[in-house]
Amino acid sequence: MKKETIVFLMALGMTALLAGGCANKEVVKAEEKPAPTVKQEAPKAPEVVAPKAEPVTPVPEPPKMDEMQAVKAEPVKLVLETVYFDFDKSDLRKDARDVLNKNADMLIKSADKAKYRIEGNCDERGSAEYNLALGERRAKSVQQYLITLGVPADRLSIISYGKEKPAVEGHNEAAWSKNRRADFVIEK
Repeated sequence: MKKETIVFLMALGMTALLAGGCANKEVVKAEEKPAPTVKQEAPKAPEVVAPKAEPVTPVPEPPKMDEMQAVKAEPVKLVLETVYFDFDKSDLRKDARDVLNKNADMLIKSADKAKYRIEGNCDERGSAEYNLALGERRAKSVQQYLITLGVPADRLSIISYGKEKPAVEGHNEAAWSKNRRADFVIEK
């Protein structure tokens, strides 16, 4: 009986110590920052300088022939610039021809033989039917100009979205001028 009582009292005492120790913990509220503690530095031991050894750089093994054949370079996809048009026009301005000259140069010199879709777009003014026809004329004029510069015709296709895909939302000339355009999209 004495042994059981002693064990019980010891367990009760341990529980009281643990509970009492937890109650004294300092609580830090979310908006309060804890007070900074001051670090005391231990006295520094004298520095021992070891002689420097030359770093050893492992030499990679050359790839085996099978690995070299398996690694294929991913072709870089070109990002072609957008061409802009005047109101109710499908003919190419001087700045549009300059952009198309750069685009054609990239397409011709590129090892990537991806196909591109030229998307004709219009601003919100005019009927849906009229703008679809105008967007198609814009895409065709871009396509024809690129072909005359030497881009293979089989790499270019056209589509018109009319006023259905505005690049910029708005009802003023600043928005409309950004929506009268021909974009280039890589076909999958």
